Amino acid sequence: MLYYAKAGAELRFILSAPDSLIYPTSRRSSYIYLPMRFLFFLFLLVSFESGAQVSTDSAAFFIKDIYRQTLSEEKAYSWLTTLTKDIGHRLSGSENSLKAIEWAKKTMDTLSFDNVWLQPVMVPHWERGVSEQVVMVSKAIGAHSLNALALGNSPGTGPKGIRAEVVEVKSLDELRGLPDFMVEGKIVFFNRPMDLGLTSTFSAYGGAADQRTSGPVAAAEKGAIGCAIRSLSTRQDDSPHTGMTQLSDQIDNIPSIALSTNDANFLSDALKKGPVELVIYTHCKMYEDALSYNVIGEIKGSTHPEEIILVGGHFDSWDIGEGAHDDGSGCMHAMEVLYRLKKMGYKPIRTLRCVLFMNEENGLKGGRAYADSSFANNEYHLAAIESDAGGFTPQSFGISAGANTSLDTAMSHMAGFMELLEPYDIELKAGGGGADIGPLKPKAGVLMGLRPDSSRYFDFHHSDLDVLENVHPRELAAGAAALTSLVFLIDQYGIGK
Repeated sequence: MLYYAKAGAELRFILSAPDSLIYPTSRRSSYIYLPMRFLFFLFLLVSFESGAQVSTDSAAFFIKDIYRQTLSEEKAYSWLTTLTKDIGHRLSGSENSLKAIEWAKKTMDTLSFDNVWLQPVMVPHWERGVSEQVVMVSKAIGAHSLNALALGNSPGTGPKGIRAEVVEVKSLDELRGLPDFMVEGKIVFFNRPMDLGLTSTFSAYGGAADQRTSGPVAAAEKGAIGCAIRSLSTRQDDSPHTGMTQLSDQIDNIPSIALSTNDANFLSDALKKGPVELVIYTHCKMYEDALSYNVIGEIKGSTHPEEIILVGGHFDSWDIGEGAHDDGSGCMHAMEVLYRLKKMGYKPIRTLRCVLFMNEENGLKGGRAYADSSFANNEYHLAAIESDAGGFTPQSFGISAGANTSLDTAMSHMAGFMELLEPYDIELKAGGGGADIGPLKPKAGVLMGLRPDSSRYFDFHHSDLDVLENVHPRELAAGAAALTSLVFLIDQYGIGK
């Protein structure tokens, strides 16, 4: 077995026999033999502080136990079943979101954490109302109902609805290049699909999301009375996918909907045969901000309680489906990290904190409120880790530097103990974090995000397909085990200087 380390001058340790250790005292010196009983002391001297790749049997066995217990018990899946089936979707400001908060607080209270509390936060309160009705009218092919969902934060049409001719575009730039008279009084239809040729579905999503977030305001600025977008999905099906759209204080915001990918194709094909009108009825409304809460649990550190390792997810979801992958899975991951380490009798060196953030989907108020409180209390987060990419098979952790370390230093240091996760097919990659933990960057060591297999994530994202039945218990448990192991390693060995 090979041990490599760097502590000032480079040393190379080669374990050549069960009872001896051979190392060169300098780059040109002869080898010296030492008994194995000195290995432990040499390990302490070298440590992980300067980019080591040293592994220990005790850490490896502990991680093995983490995986065995987590995969066997499937605790996160049990909690997720209760959250999704007994409570359901949890849009911020809704009655269901308050039920979920109460359940999470009570559940954490039973887990013997050192502290559990609710952190107040004012959140947007938007309601969809009754189901949307969207009809396509064409002289060439007649009238057809389309599968649609109002976009989050969108105003409703009012009881009379809206009816207008459709203008199809593929991008914001194409829309802005049109003369205003071609858009005034019409409904703009953004029909740019996600680029399925990209290996990363998150990159494909990011490349298409601007039409949903910014498209309706851009259309309103050109005089449109409504907006329809192609659902951001990797599937061709009849399930529309909602999501937040931005509002403007400078103009009247217009009703906006997402069409299923099948119906987006149907509408586009109809437009090739002649003019098409859409008739849209939506009943959504934005209310005054509502009081909500982040749910927080922690286990105090024994030696460095002032250094916090946060693991979390966002507790809110859209008001369709059950929010199972987005982000019930991530929240259950975070709860299990503290639960698992506590159950295994582990005494953390640093403070471990689980945070279930409210209002990531349409405002990020929970993440900002947490950061504001943390800064006011002069807290330091050694590491903040978010799970918000679904409950699929974990593949890697992404890492970004906060203000208190460098990415090269952190990656070099953590590459050493990440070797302990190599048997579980977990890698470390540059670039990572999460929306809720982003505001902590000015006073954090590193920001990290769990990266599961994303192949199917956008099949379900923001749609009625995001239900428990589409989460595999073992895949969810593997994610919880990977996160627990990472938190253990950071607690033991830090992130480098």
